[in-house]
Amino acid sequence: MNDVTEILAGMRGASRQAAMERLLPLVYDELRALARAQLRHERPDHTLQATALVHEAYLRLLGGVQPPWNDRRHFFRAAAEAMRRILIEHARKRGRGKRGGKRVRVDLGAVDLGSDEDVDQLLALDDAFRRLEKEDPGAADVVRLRFYAGLSVEETAQATGLSERTVKREWAFARAWLYDALRDPGR
Repeated sequence: MNDVTEILAGMRGASRQAAMERLLPLVYDELRALARAQLRHERPDHTLQATALVHEAYLRLLGGVQPPWNDRRHFFRAAAEAMRRILIEHARKRGRGKRGGKRVRVDLGAVDLGSDEDVDQLLALDDAFRRLEKEDPGAADVVRLRFYAGLSVEETAQATGLSERTVKREWAFARAWLYDALRDPGR
């Protein structure tokens, strides 16, 4: 666990390329698990595979001039966010011709991205998620890890440093907030 944090610290220095080469083998399996969790929420015939999602996210994460991560936990949060954004961009490209500004009401627990209408649901959910991020970043972080990264309550608690009870409370609040936001897009 400390190896990843040490490598991330090394990326800020002169040995950035060497640190990048050491980082991927250490985190690759966890990033693939994260990508598989993300893709579980997508339609079965999705054109992105877990490996491609991991590679794209990794390139985005390391494409910046200075890596902003403090530790392992921070890195994996950023990876989950990068994967979420890649999937949103993919859905936007796929649904670009179908969007007419019409919002779709959807139950958060019933988001299934197997049809064309589901692209609109995903985009509506992303819009609501962005509003939640502005209103309550902590609750949005729990959604990012629970829904988008597919982490359990225990894993989310560990990743955020919160208690499991707090994660459950934030998760319940965020689901209710998102449900209301999807029912009333003007909210």
